[in-house]
Amino acid sequence: MTPTVSPDQPIDLLTGWPNPTLLPAPILSHSATTVLSNRSIANPALLYAPDEGYEPLRTHIAAWLSDFYQPREPVSSQRICITGGASQNLACVLQTFTDPVYTRNVWMVAPTYHLAARILDDAGFAGRLRGVPEDHEGVDIAVLESGLRAAEEVALRGGNTEPKLKPPRPWRKIYKHVIYAVPTFANPSGKIMSLRRREALVRLARQYDALIVTDDVYDFLLWSAKPGVEENLGNHAFVPRIVDVDRYLDGGPQDEWGHALSNGSFSKLIGPGARTGWAEASEKVAYGLSQTGSSRSGGAPSHLCAAIIDQMFPTGIIQNHIRDVLQPKYAERYHTLLSAIQEHLVPLGVTIPPPAAAVGGYFMWIGLPAPLVAADVVELAQSEENLRVSPGHVFQVPGDQVIDEGFADHLRLCFAWEEPGHLTEGMRRLARVIKRMTT
Repeated sequence: MTPTVSPDQPIDLLTGWPNPTLLPAPILSHSATTVLSNRSIANPALLYAPDEGYEPLRTHIAAWLSDFYQPREPVSSQRICITGGASQNLACVLQTFTDPVYTRNVWMVAPTYHLAARILDDAGFAGRLRGVPEDHEGVDIAVLESGLRAAEEVALRGGNTEPKLKPPRPWRKIYKHVIYAVPTFANPSGKIMSLRRREALVRLARQYDALIVTDDVYDFLLWSAKPGVEENLGNHAFVPRIVDVDRYLDGGPQDEWGHALSNGSFSKLIGPGARTGWAEASEKVAYGLSQTGSSRSGGAPSHLCAAIIDQMFPTGIIQNHIRDVLQPKYAERYHTLLSAIQEHLVPLGVTIPPPAAAVGGYFMWIGLPAPLVAADVVELAQSEENLRVSPGHVFQVPGDQVIDEGFADHLRLCFAWEEPGHLTEGMRRLARVIKRMTT
């Protein structure tokens, strides 16, 4: 029986964190004990790491990704670099593969993961972040191509034909553009970019010498769009990653570098405190990433934690945790929230995404009825209902003038943090707010 939520109890649908009850602390405890009690594992794990990361984990990740994504060719460990998580790795990618003058712009699928903007700003791209709208299939290729073409014309007129601040190095290539996306269960929209859009995006990246950086952090959290249906959808990816598309499309990459990098993370699978992830790209890019100055100084980050996580792979513990705990628990939360939205909000004019064959991730993106403004709804929900939700304008691309008003009527709801019963009560509270503001 679902416990009753008291009227004054706060409900948080803003925080994009995993629910603490789903964190595998006992498994990590056992793995840590194994590592630290075995000198042959503990000694290298407590010393400086190889630049590319803990080799056993790279090998296990490569096999795990091959099984889940089923690319046309298996993933090799040479394509894997261990990172300090997706955010830290995005900073390293920008340090190594971009020049803040020569690299024209960073193109972000919008609405976008808002916290990536600070990382891009720190890398010298303030004022040069460009939003690209998406439709039900994902990124708008025509808008992106128009922007890329215009940026190239400006660069050529200004004589920006070679890197200005980054001297040549054998382990890196400086790309003209960066394209940033969360193509599967996007934050905040929850959308899946279609395969044909992914292929078109890769072709465009090759044409304009862009590096596509994708945060593929929600891919393993997928389930059926029908509640209570177990179709083993979570065993394999719903659509190939963009980094996989770059491997096979039109005969494969144009050169040894390629044009796509997949950012993976254990934050949504084990816990964000682990601060451990991986990048997959061409062998050349993976090696170049390992040569980022901070990695060369001390080796790959999170080395001890990487050794601990590695203990979860040989016995299939992490795969079981995803299949038996995360997927069903988050599916329950997703369907509970969706049902509550349909019951309490849709009759008030709130819109929800159209049905999909598979759903997943952490978030739901809903539209408010006119003339409501999300920021006003959020303020009233917090002050009068003790309910926290995210207003859509937060997910605009900072400084972009093209689509900067497109999300003022949307809310992002996170279903990962709260208990299922709290999600239903949260929608009741949100419905009361909307009724007050429209009557």
